[in-house]
Amino acid sequence: MKNIRTVGVVGAGTMGAALAQKFAQEGFEVILADRAKNFVEKGLNNIRLTLEDGIAKNFFSKQQVETFLLHLKGTDSLDDLKACDLVIEAIFEDLNAKKDLFSSLGRIVSKECIIATNTSSFSVTELATSMVHPERFIGLHFFYHAAKNRLVEIIPGKKTSADTLQATRLFTVLAGKDAIDCTDTYGFAVNRFFVPWLNESVKLLQEAVATKAEIDAVCMKVFGIGMGPFALMNATGVPIAYHSEKTLEVFGKLYEVAPLLKAQAEAAKPWEIESAAADTIETAKEKLISDRMLGVVFYVCAQILEEKVSSAIHLNRGAKIGLRWRKGPVDLMIAAGEAEVTRLVTQMTELYRMPLPSSIGKNFWVMESVTIKKNNSVAVITMDEPENMNALSEETMQGLSEKFTEADHDPAIETIFITGSGKAFVAGADIKFFVRNIKAGKINNIETFTAFGQDVFSRIDRSEKKVVAVVNGMALGGGLELALCADMILAFPKAQFAFPETGIGIYPGLGGTQRSALKIGRGLSKYLIHTGKMLNVKEAEEIGLVDQIISVEDLLKMAENKKQIPAFSKKSLPDKWQMIKNFFEKNTLAEIVEKKYSGNLLPVEEVEKIVKTIGYKAPVAIRLADKLIEEKKGCASELAHLSEIFSTSDALLGLTSIGNKIQYEGK
Repeated sequence: MKNIRTVGVVGAGTMGAALAQKFAQEGFEVILADRAKNFVEKGLNNIRLTLEDGIAKNFFSKQQVETFLLHLKGTDSLDDLKACDLVIEAIFEDLNAKKDLFSSLGRIVSKECIIATNTSSFSVTELATSMVHPERFIGLHFFYHAAKNRLVEIIPGKKTSADTLQATRLFTVLAGKDAIDCTDTYGFAVNRFFVPWLNESVKLLQEAVATKAEIDAVCMKVFGIGMGPFALMNATGVPIAYHSEKTLEVFGKLYEVAPLLKAQAEAAKPWEIESAAADTIETAKEKLISDRMLGVVFYVCAQILEEKVSSAIHLNRGAKIGLRWRKGPVDLMIAAGEAEVTRLVTQMTELYRMPLPSSIGKNFWVMESVTIKKNNSVAVITMDEPENMNALSEETMQGLSEKFTEADHDPAIETIFITGSGKAFVAGADIKFFVRNIKAGKINNIETFTAFGQDVFSRIDRSEKKVVAVVNGMALGGGLELALCADMILAFPKAQFAFPETGIGIYPGLGGTQRSALKIGRGLSKYLIHTGKMLNVKEAEEIGLVDQIISVEDLLKMAENKKQIPAFSKKSLPDKWQMIKNFFEKNTLAEIVEKKYSGNLLPVEEVEKIVKTIGYKAPVAIRLADKLIEEKKGCASELAHLSEIFSTSDALLGLTSIGNKIQYEGK
């Protein structure tokens, strides 16, 4: 498989510059190319301005930005792209211009260099006809703003090789992107339903159903979004919506461009949007807008599922990550129910004289948040819901249970890897589940969920197979508890670890108070749980929480039996951590809180910082966590205090105030 280290981006406009910035941030060597020096300089300057804004907002340090810029250079000569392992085209949407570029690139770069198009509308297979080696050509459709938006659609053409696809998948992971798979069809997955949604809003306007402001207000309410279709078109460009919809007209009458959209695009003016609030719109009008806007999304998404353009979970992910919809289209269809979806889709078929898609119903809306892949004696289980940071919901826990049972009961499998996709391994439990049940007075549901989770984790812990947790990103709370069930914890360089529970009013309930103490000792377990300290991967390795730091490529090779799993070797504890360990082992929680600690070798300022941090945590949660660690009665002992902790006012306050500074009352 090709190892991508140097990336070329052709087109220094808004998209190209953002891509170059993102790849440089992730450590790739990047060459930004355009046809004239002034275009290149403008693109590089826009990158500098964006990064300087990042410094001002404390997203980056000055030193980080200087490092990013060292990875980036510009050129007005395509010949400078000879050194690239991957070249991504990000020029304007003109079929012939793109084909000419690919033809030129094919003569310049090596035959091993992968060439990708960022087109949002053209056929990847058709564009590949301009290539001498179409097997190394692929579609990578990134979303605005590409330096911030994590979504990318991966679209192989008919002649794209398996090696090209695999290398590209690895690249998107290393580039910090969340990918969805699409077949090669106009609009791919996301634009296929999103652009007709924009177009339908214009049709409602030209039919005098409602004003632009009313349509925006209803859509914001129904779809749980921050901007309605008209505001979105103003933000991204009305002509872009027009040209994208024009490409989709091949799919039938529903997709025909609204004449008013065409006129607005040709006038090159943004929409003038009045003001309106959703609660002032007549009920009948609101329903009419809602029915049409939901109807067009449901109709097109039913077509996408029928044509197998994308899977249900990837379609949903595209909306939640790429468009920042609070609920994806499949979520919306599940919530509406089969009868209502059928009614709304039928309404669209009658309006536009289109055939009714056959893919309506719960069987087509199945979304697996946990996946499994087997390769001879190895199984890789992936927590695969990056749009929700792989949070442990009821559905995800059930999926983990099923996939682990499948791997554990397969006699051919000897090693089971558990990892995550996106930014997180698992970023904790589903907080909304806790809040919903506390408010409903159904703490028994939390107890049932936690008991089931403990059973799943216990089966992982007791498995006779070799279980390896590969922490790819954030392992928080329940995610760290899951990792601790494995025989070995390996981690990627950007992994992070923390037990944040006592800071949100609760304590670790999936074995965290017990397995952490077994792994790193009672003192460091208390330090992590009582302070909520976030460890980077190097710190986690120093205290023995992580057994070894590996790369993404290492995992792929181990999963294919091409690389040995590292041998475990216990390391001595650095002095700093030994002092922290001793501090928590020699002093009780009460002595620390009341500042009556003794025998301390830590610097005074470090002790004061620890004591101050603990003072911000929920007192009941801290007390119970400390009791559980001290008693060492096993993971099941954590279940005994669930009703007590989730009944506290501190728990509800903490769970509903994440990210805010609060004062706990200890009750």
